[in-house]
Amino acid sequence: MSRDLAIDLGTANTLVYQKNKGILFAEPSVLALNKETGAVLAMGEEAWQMIGRTPGYIVAVRPLRSGAISDFDVTEKLIRLILQRAGVGRFSRPKVLVCVPSALTGVERRAVEEAALAAGARSCNLIEEPIAAAIGADLPIQEPVGSLVVDIGGGTSEVALISMGGIVTNTAVRVGGFDLDASIQNYVRREYAMAIGERTAEQIKIEVGSAFPMPAGNKAEIRGRDLATGLPKNIVITSEEIREAIDEQIRSIIAATVDCIGASPPDLVQDVLTGGITLTGGGGMLAGLDMLLSQETEVPVRVTDKPLESVVLGAGRCLEAFDEVKSLILGSGAG
Repeated sequence: MSRDLAIDLGTANTLVYQKNKGILFAEPSVLALNKETGAVLAMGEEAWQMIGRTPGYIVAVRPLRSGAISDFDVTEKLIRLILQRAGVGRFSRPKVLVCVPSALTGVERRAVEEAALAAGARSCNLIEEPIAAAIGADLPIQEPVGSLVVDIGGGTSEVALISMGGIVTNTAVRVGGFDLDASIQNYVRREYAMAIGERTAEQIKIEVGSAFPMPAGNKAEIRGRDLATGLPKNIVITSEEIREAIDEQIRSIIAATVDCIGASPPDLVQDVLTGGITLTGGGGMLAGLDMLLSQETEVPVRVTDKPLESVVLGAGRCLEAFDEVKSLILGSGAG
């Protein structure tokens, strides 16, 4: 049985699709390491739970920043663990298809290929995330029709107009879910003189965060450390405050979308006005973002059914019909 894998190696989450099986797992792109020995203590969800809660010699590391490898050795360890978890042994080296941001440089792409090969893959091919997301969202990308995808990940947001199996115009901003979390942390520090961790900030974003005024104004109670006394402190924060905290980042994503539409051929823009914008990626689940984007661009916006899984599902389809979609794959693979 084929053990070939499609991997959405995201800054925030890693999703893995096995040929003929479907999605194997989806977990945070985090490894917990022993700083002194370099040994891997945990990966994924288990390692994510350790962020901000470990003794000094244990560090929780995210090996990717803005979709690019920031630590080659740790990325290789992460891919090796992924292959092990997929049941890949020494004698069953799989073909691997990795999703990468379209904004990655040639050097950064090569680093992803080399990390996969060093981890035990037989060959490594790359596919651009907007293309994979569009396939996962059932868009007619092989036809002469313009499809606009806005893919908001943990570290980057990409806007791409796709037609005839290729990206016609695209804009990328290195802004994503992590930047929203950091903005919430900064806001709480500035307005309430209180420190909160990134996991707390993400929780608040999910619970009460929104990009557009919602009918019911939500509130959340959060606990952190008082910067003046160092003691625990509780505050109540509203969805309006969260909207204010993340406004700059949301505006830059909208600006990138407007720029992409503005740089696109008029006939394809006409298709977008009819077919609308497809919003995907984990960041696409932020409440009200589709409404704000629609209001600012004057184009209908729909969120895909599975925003987090769209990219890996699209890559999985390419894996299942590899010979038919070779034109969508970057290069013929290393190794």
